[in-house]
Amino acid sequence: MEPALALLEFASIACGIRAADGMAKRTPLAALHAGTVHPGKYLVLVTGEVAEVEEAISAAREWGPVDDLVFLPAVHGEVVRALYGGRRERLGEALGVMETATVPAILEFADAALKGAEVVLTKLAMADGLGGKGYALVTGTLHDVEAAMEIGEERIGDSARIVARVVVPQVDERMIENLAAPGELALRLPAVEG
Repeated sequence: MEPALALLEFASIACGIRAADGMAKRTPLAALHAGTVHPGKYLVLVTGEVAEVEEAISAAREWGPVDDLVFLPAVHGEVVRALYGGRRERLGEALGVMETATVPAILEFADAALKGAEVVLTKLAMADGLGGKGYALVTGTLHDVEAAMEIGEERIGDSARIVARVVVPQVDERMIENLAAPGELALRLPAVEG
């Protein structure tokens, strides 16, 4: 993984496409991934050297309104792992759940929480199937989870970006099974005979 990562969220798909193209043309990047997510937003994820990612963000802002963004100049490796679908087993006594109104905000939370406390990121869910929101699950000791939640919330800054924040001590085993399963309830319900 490159040392810097940025994720930009656009309310307009057209503006997002134009901005992503401008980013790609402006500076060499290690990676650029872009596409639509529900409910009709456009996300652009870029990685590369710090200066290149900063230049790409500058280019994007010239092409249209960026609704939300996160720039992580030294992104935590676990955030990258989670972005690419990696999951960790629940290891701790407590669970922290952060739910954000935007995808960039949840990445900002996860990076800060992991850097600021001894927690494990067990899940990072973004946009599709969530109405454009994001949520993250972190686990560890109750003290560390509470610290991670405070650190992550402080990093997000704007309370309008936070939908909900909870800490659950000693999660019930049935909930652990549910959290490890696919997120869509309909996929986990048993079939009814007759």
